[in-house]
Amino acid sequence: MRFVIVTGMSGAGKSTALKMLEDVGYFCVDNLPIQLLRKFAELACTPGNEINKVAMGVDVRNGRALKELEHVLESMVIEGFHYEILFLDAADAVLVKRYKETRRAHPLAKNGRIDKGIAAEREQLVFLKQHADYILDTSQLLTRELKLELDKIFVQNQEFKNIMITILSFGFKYGIPSDSDLVFDVRFLPNPFYIEELKHKTGNDREVQDYVMGYDIAHEFLNKLTDMVEFLIPNYIIEGKNQLVISIGCTGGKHRSVTLANRLFETLGPKDEYGLKIEHRDINR
Repeated sequence: MRFVIVTGMSGAGKSTALKMLEDVGYFCVDNLPIQLLRKFAELACTPGNEINKVAMGVDVRNGRALKELEHVLESMVIEGFHYEILFLDAADAVLVKRYKETRRAHPLAKNGRIDKGIAAEREQLVFLKQHADYILDTSQLLTRELKLELDKIFVQNQEFKNIMITILSFGFKYGIPSDSDLVFDVRFLPNPFYIEELKHKTGNDREVQDYVMGYDIAHEFLNKLTDMVEFLIPNYIIEGKNQLVISIGCTGGKHRSVTLANRLFETLGPKDEYGLKIEHRDINR
């Protein structure tokens, strides 16, 4: 029996995650009263029961009963029930934006401000996040990317990546990405924009890559950047960070930044300790 408790911040994608798990064969129950959790687990684990995969949604809608959850989970462990906790999170600014777009009321905001409700919710869910087996930050995840992560964990049973790293190229003329954790400026490198045959190409084209990386300073920068990032990643993981955005910018976000972002992505490569993806925000502007 695989018993998954799906929880996390309101607006971070719990309902979507439950629907996705249901689509891959999980028996899903949302917002079951905390007092019934242990009884539900007993019934689900009854010998001969055809149900072998269960996902249960738990969140602040349980009200004051949420405080009882920690004791209920402790008693389940004592009684031999094995469970996993999936905690869905997102940055406060992203959650506020989602609530404003959907015009829904935050369950703890009542008639007050959304950000106050989010702060109160984070406080109530601290113990669940601390005990979570998997923490997924959906701030930058597309729906298909969330589905892919859930499929890896709960269908393919792959080892969970402790942190998702996004390498993001951008153009300073369009603004620094607001979700950046680390920002690097490569405008010190010669600009292919002023080379007529390269002007309308991008850092995804071999000719531009060869031009940018044809300078020793570009290789020296990449080596130093890689060394620093590889030092930081394990320390971020220890600190509990689960999302890291490394932004590399040039003037327009089409040539130098794209080239260096691609090279950093290739250099870091796939690792067991973290997930890795690359985005070029301004390449088509």
